[in-house]
Amino acid sequence: MTEIDSSTDSTSRTSLRHGREMVAIPGPSIIPDEVLEVFARPMPDLYEGPIIETSHDVRRRLPAIARTSGEVFIVTGNGHAAWQMATSNTLNAGDKVLVLEAGRFATVWGEYSAISGIDVEVLPGDDHHPVNPDAVEQRLRDDTAHDIKAILVAHVDTASSVRNDIAALRAAIDASNHPALFMVDCIASMGCERIEMDEWGVDIAIAGCQKGLMVPPGVSFVWVGPKAARAYAQAKDRVGYFDWERRRDTSNEYAYYAGTPPIAHLRGLQVAFDLIDAEGGLDAVWQRHAVLGDAVRAAISAWSVPGGVSFCIAEADARSNCVTTMLTGATEPEPLRSLVRYQAGLIVGLGIAGIDGVRIAHMGHVNPPMLLGTLGTLEAGLVASGAELGASGVAAATQVIARHLQR
Repeated sequence: MTEIDSSTDSTSRTSLRHGREMVAIPGPSIIPDEVLEVFARPMPDLYEGPIIETSHDVRRRLPAIARTSGEVFIVTGNGHAAWQMATSNTLNAGDKVLVLEAGRFATVWGEYSAISGIDVEVLPGDDHHPVNPDAVEQRLRDDTAHDIKAILVAHVDTASSVRNDIAALRAAIDASNHPALFMVDCIASMGCERIEMDEWGVDIAIAGCQKGLMVPPGVSFVWVGPKAARAYAQAKDRVGYFDWERRRDTSNEYAYYAGTPPIAHLRGLQVAFDLIDAEGGLDAVWQRHAVLGDAVRAAISAWSVPGGVSFCIAEADARSNCVTTMLTGATEPEPLRSLVRYQAGLIVGLGIAGIDGVRIAHMGHVNPPMLLGTLGTLEAGLVASGAELGASGVAAATQVIARHLQR
């Protein structure tokens, strides 16, 4: 059932929201109808039959999603569960990790790790720039005793919408000749942005199912490279539910999932992977997200004026292809969000972690009609709110999409 804001005064104007609501938040993303349909199927025997084949198929296809030849574990839990699986199988209480701050979510990963007794150091960053590889290299060079055992970073931060250059960060680690594990949160970016786990030298990548992979929340993944797999032998504080070794019995589905498999999610993932293949594979998916991301960026650039609409992320090449955080200047973001939601049926993401803006998601099952509708409605909301705009963002976004259609 659609949530209704009972505080909205329906007598003051005629609402235009009465149609299919458009949700443009950075997860959960829009779920394809084909995925929703399999969630309605009855539950099967979990020990034999088709669900076993579905499970094997999903597990077989998952390494390619992260572009790795390593193993992958499926966790019945959200991305925070994947964070804990990654650290509990590789680190011990008292080990030091270096968290690369850029936005919010890498630091939250560090906060969860600290509860397990891990010593967390944050390399300071901010909400407007990506992690500086030179600063990472210098900090690791200073760690001559190699006290830092792991480095935690988010590929894309959904609070600020920054995209960190993972290949450049790997190069900085290598230049310092430091042995720390390199762990990357790809929750926002998996299935949206180019990710090359093996090529980029990532030791652990994590993601969830509810963003670029187009499945309702509830399942997350941990991809494990050889170096991280070797670190398992030194981990003394492993947690039973997350323990990798207990889950490595591929002949026993109950053991692999540490209990009942997430049956509906496995069915949904199989369909989602089929949709990715039908689109032309990950490269085609990444290209679609790049074009849609360019369209959003063109719209915000057109709207932007001094003291008004602007980007949260300063560097153009550090703005992600799956979510864009827009600062609204003199226009209050929350009244704007309420206006477009309750009067026009568009839900955009609220600003979080102290970032006072709105977040426009363009991830997963999204195409030009959906995106242009989002931008057009948001532009109408800005105009209705009295915002000063430089030009039509919709016209600018349309030109980006037109150029792609003409190819």
